[in-house]
Amino acid sequence: MNLIVLYKEDIHDGVAEITGRKLEHILSFIKPSVGDTLRTGILNGLAGEGTVTDITDQKLTLTLSMYETPPDPLPLKLIIAMPRPKVLNRVIQHASSMGVKEIYIIKTWRVEKSYWETPMLEKENLHRQMITGLEQGKDTMLPKIEIRKRFKPFVEDELPSIVKGSMALAAHPAANSPCPRGADLPVTLAIGPEGGFIPYEINALQDTGFKPVSLGERILRVETAVPFLIGRLF
Repeated sequence: MNLIVLYKEDIHDGVAEITGRKLEHILSFIKPSVGDTLRTGILNGLAGEGTVTDITDQKLTLTLSMYETPPDPLPLKLIIAMPRPKVLNRVIQHASSMGVKEIYIIKTWRVEKSYWETPMLEKENLHRQMITGLEQGKDTMLPKIEIRKRFKPFVEDELPSIVKGSMALAAHPAANSPCPRGADLPVTLAIGPEGGFIPYEINALQDTGFKPVSLGERILRVETAVPFLIGRLF
């Protein structure tokens, strides 16, 4: 935890009280003492420092000094086929820590139907994974996650406005063109399931302006492909 993300409702007159799961983590791993200064940030607000003024098993009290704006968001919109549920958490954390602020989780033909029944898609879990990513990346601005369970309506009705003004790329194992390096304009990046997009899907994406690109001869897991592609593009 490189930054303790606080909620506005936990702060009164410049003083924050931390309880619950976040307190357990701080006591177990940071192990602060009264007088220590911890990196803190307010969700969707400024970051700065919090000075520990009181510690008990039930509560940690910080006096706050907020003076820093969060890092600039990454100019990338991420569209990803629903991965295996256990992988989903890692993908959300990776993307959030790297500054992605707009994420679409979509249905494709090779996505197992059972994946959509996982409780990991519930808002509470997605929020928790985003916060974990923000704490890792020392960021405070919460991403937006949208879930789309119908491929065709999403591509035809929503995608044209999503990709407008950006370089649209679709990571696809069968593509002939390599993924570019060092993008000089905003990017909309689509990543399919580990088996790739089926021909109908890649054709539909191309009709919307996407260029299929390859990562090379190796086939990467989704949780590896996301940070690999982001690092290559930015």
